[in-house]
Amino acid sequence: MKQASPVLLPILRSGFQGEFLAWLFLHPEREFSLTELAERFGVSRSTVMREANHFVAAGLVDERRQGNLRFVRARTDTVVAGPLAELLAVTYGPTAVLGELLALVPGVEEAYVYGSWAARYRGQGGDVPRDVDVLVVGDADEDDLFDAARSAERVLGREVNIRRVSSQAWQEPGSDRFLSSLRSRPLVRLELSA
Repeated sequence: MKQASPVLLPILRSGFQGEFLAWLFLHPEREFSLTELAERFGVSRSTVMREANHFVAAGLVDERRQGNLRFVRARTDTVVAGPLAELLAVTYGPTAVLGELLALVPGVEEAYVYGSWAARYRGQGGDVPRDVDVLVVGDADEDDLFDAARSAERVLGREVNIRRVSSQAWQEPGSDRFLSSLRSRPLVRLELSA
């Protein structure tokens, strides 16, 4: 069965392509093994290899082999690198950027993107989101969360709004209309990894 083009960036064949390219282009200083990328995105190594081959052949990605391992990284020396990185930042950037930033903030137990960006990520149509809404579960300091949001904004090119709730409130929303409503709508869990 043919998969529909992703709503966030319909010029791509799949959401995985967007995730893969965003991860590479928003971390241009790093290289990643294909095995590491397969684990990160929960796809087979052959899927990562197929996309890597495609992007290496297109001149968007460089590769390096070390024994049986194959490493890839974004090519930043091409005329399309800058515009592509900007496009990926405003489409798939939240999952590539926010988890790492929030992992550095003490007291963040879980984090989710919600609202219009999460809806587009999950395939619901609509206008391009103007901002990114993030729910942080835990007891992180509000000032630290504010700083993380501003750092994310510089990369993502859009406003980032972070709302914090306690673990207890998240586990047992009770009569909190906001949390009850949030649980009934699309959420994208962020992988907290530095």
